[in-house]
Amino acid sequence: MAVIHRTTMTPTKLELFAAWLPSRPWYVATGRAPELAKAGGFRLDDPRGEVGIEFMVVTDGSGDRPVSYLLPLTYREAPLDGAPADALVGTSEHGVLGKRWVYDGIHDPVLVERLLALLEGRAEPQAQSETDTPDHSVTGRFDGDGLTALTGPESVTEGPHGTELAVRTAGDVDTPLTLALTRVLRKADGPADARGQVTAEWEIPGGDRGRGAFVVVRENAG
Repeated sequence: MAVIHRTTMTPTKLELFAAWLPSRPWYVATGRAPELAKAGGFRLDDPRGEVGIEFMVVTDGSGDRPVSYLLPLTYREAPLDGAPADALVGTSEHGVLGKRWVYDGIHDPVLVERLLALLEGRAEPQAQSETDTPDHSVTGRFDGDGLTALTGPESVTEGPHGTELAVRTAGDVDTPLTLALTRVLRKADGPADARGQVTAEWEIPGGDRGRGAFVVVRENAG
């Protein structure tokens, strides 16, 4: 069970994201520095209690219209071995836990394993800001059995429309699968032929709420 500490981080998460986001190929450039606000998300527990896992939504208000981004994050007490340099969002001093390494979680095998568990119903999504509080607004679905990650992400592809993470199922049939993360969020479910998806909510400026697919699972052709 992840414990939510009421404390500070220096620099703050939003300060880290404002420096990192413009380097991403799916970031919608505005010609100005990002003006970020938290807009929702949820957490997953690491059974070993070592890695913090958060799916955070931030909204950038620096452009003509606000844009909401999905940021899957992990928080570690030491650097993640083997992670590419651009996977590190930054480091921050936590008021209780000390120095934390903040990663784009798609490169972190702990987050990937827990995401697959969520899709199969083996992990319960947790409220973003409350300890030991399930978030029933988050739903995961996968059509099939035995969805299991390898020891780490098999491959990660970043593009202008989002991030694709290749994994494989383990079992009698070794079927290549892709987890497609919707980085720029919109009110929409995944495609009808998707093998599964994670759906959640976020806040839209003006008081409205959006709901859509955060992650879509599809089977690779061939």
